[in-house]
Order: sequence, then structure tokens, then C-alpha cells
Amino acid sequence: MSFKDIFFVVYTAVLTFSVLYSPQPLLPVLMKEFGVDKSSAALITTVTMLPLSLSPIIYGFVLEKFTAKRVMSFAISILVVLEISIYFINDFYLLIFVRLLQGFSIPGVLTSLMTFVSMASEKSLIQRVMSYYIAATILGGFLGRFISGLISKLFGWRYGFLILGFSLAISFILLFFISDYKIQVKERITLKNAMNVIKTHPFLNIYITIFCTFFVFAAMLNFIPFRLKEISDNVSEFIIGLSYSGYVMGIIVSLFSMWLIKFFKTEKKVILYGLMIYLMSIPLFSVKSIFFIFFAMFVFCTGMFTTHSIASGFLNKLAITNKGIVNGLYVSFYYTGGVLGTFLPGYLYKSFGWNAFLILLSALILVGVGSAIQIRQLHP
Repeated sequence: MSFKDIFFVVYTAVLTFSVLYSPQPLLPVLMKEFGVDKSSAALITTVTMLPLSLSPIIYGFVLEKFTAKRVMSFAISILVVLEISIYFINDFYLLIFVRLLQGFSIPGVLTSLMTFVSMASEKSLIQRVMSYYIAATILGGFLGRFISGLISKLFGWRYGFLILGFSLAISFILLFFISDYKIQVKERITLKNAMNVIKTHPFLNIYITIFCTFFVFAAMLNFIPFRLKEISDNVSEFIIGLSYSGYVMGIIVSLFSMWLIKFFKTEKKVILYGLMIYLMSIPLFSVKSIFFIFFAMFVFCTGMFTTHSIASGFLNKLAITNKGIVNGLYVSFYYTGGVLGTFLPGYLYKSFGWNAFLILLSALILVGVGSAIQIRQLHP
């Protein structure tokens, strides 16, 4: 990949994930702004993730017919208009509808980016380049939350969406300067073939593992603002945004993913070690201290992003054909877990408290561990 291609991938990934996650630290503010309860406010994140669980499969098929560049030009332009429009919204249900539409556009960008990286990179370099992509998505997730919290405190919550929209418009302009790649279709892609991909070992085990991993991650990050408010009602949206600082560990882990594979010898071992760190971080969140939760987030993110960065690169290394479908399914399993994680654990939290919420998350991680153990490491 050329420098301009890499810059575009990083810049676009950062902004797309910023769009996806920027409302999270604002949920308590938006709850008061629109006069809704905690569960309704959480829907601002849930409805955007809902299409992400299915749309990537559709985009995977589309990418067998059209170039990644062409699909991105369509998806990014729609996303820009929707993000800027949020600045003018005064009705909660209209906000939910716009966030839902964003959920149909975001997977078009993400699936195209992953496919673009896969097609533009030599097989021997895919794991490394994919780790850069994952690092960019992590940076976007953190900056989206941190900057929206900061801008909200300084100027009001609406301006964060406005600035993000115009920043993403630059990404659309950059599209005209990148290379263009089209997937070389070696066989006709059908729904039956997509099911065959799901059933192919070790794809299914990787998909199940990443489903559980992101279920837990989405749950924790969606409800941690409310937990911080429980601990101290004086917590501002800026402090809530700052609580996601543990994200920086994800960037470090992603950039060192190749070293981790060399040190532990196989991708499977790294994934399992990542899941164990992930599991051990959960009890740390039971301590009723804002400072300690900040620390716990660093451990939590280290475990999650170790698993995610290695699994995505491993999957692309294994995929010889149907790369669009393979990546689309990965994103679908990832965000199906995310959709369920953003609201289902909330009912347990509301009815039985924070510790019951943490027990559920621990159980899901154990399911992911069980699936990862069944991965048979393939050697070239």
C-alpha cells in the first residue's frame, strides 16, 4: 500500500469510529436534554449498531460486484449528511432514526476499508497492515468519546456532531486520491457460499469468540457512564469521556501484534492470553472508586484489543477467496455481539445491580475462551 492509501485508511477509520461512539459519554446529558430514561438513552448507541450486525454481509456481496472505493464514496457521503443533521435535531425519536440510518452507512465504510486493506496488501504483510487499521479504529473510538465529552463541556453537545461531520467530509475528498481495487471473483458468491464460510474451520470459532468479546466490550462501555454517575453525581461528561483513556492500550497492543505472535508462536495463544486478561479485568470494576475504574479500563482494553487485533488479522491471513464475505461476516458477528451487549445486560443491571451485570460479562468471556480453545492453529 502507498502512503496516501494508508493515510486515507487511518483517517477514515478514526472518523468513522468517532461517529459511531461519540454519543456514549453524552448519554446522561442526552437523557436529561430529551427527558428520557436510562434505557431509552442507551438506544442512541444500540440502534446504530443494529444494522451493523447484518449490513456488512450485504456489503460483502456488494463488494464482489463494485470496487471498495466506489462503495466508500456512497457510504461516506451519506454519513456526512446524517452527522451534520444531528446538530439541528430537537426530537428524540428523530435522533434515534438518524442514528439508525448511520448504522446502515457505517458498515459500508468499515467493510470496504477492511476489504481495501486486504486487497491492497501482500499476504505476508496483511497481519501488520491490519494491525495498523485496528489501531486506527481504536484511536477513533477513544477520540470520538473523549473529544465529544470535551466539546460538550466547553460548547454544548451539538457541536461535537457538527465538527465530526465536517471532518468526515475531508475523507470523501481524499477518496479521489487513493488507489482502486476490485475483488477478483473466482467463483459465484451466493448465500450458500456465505454459509459455507461460516462453517469453515477455524472461521466459526473466530466469529463466536469475537461475538462474545464485543458483547462484553459494548456492554461495559455503554453502561459505565451510568455507573460513574452512581458513584458520584458530580461526574461531568468530560470526566466520563476521559474514563475511556484505557483505549490507548488497544493502540499499543495493535501496533505490537506481530511481536506478540512471534513471542507466543501462534495467533491462537495470543488470543487466549488476551481473553484471560479480559476476564481478570472484570472484577476490578466492582470497586466503588472512579479512580480505580480508570485503572480497570486500561486492563480491560488490553485484553479486548489483544483478542480483536490478532483475530482480525488471522482471519484475513486464512481467507484466500471471498474476502468481502469473510470480512463482512466478521464485522457482522462483531456488531451482533455489540448490539446485544448495549441493551440486554442493562436489564440485569437495572434489576439486580452492578455486580450481577459483571457476572454476566464474565460468563460471556468464558464462552469466548471455550470457542477459542477449539481453534486448530493452521501452519503455512
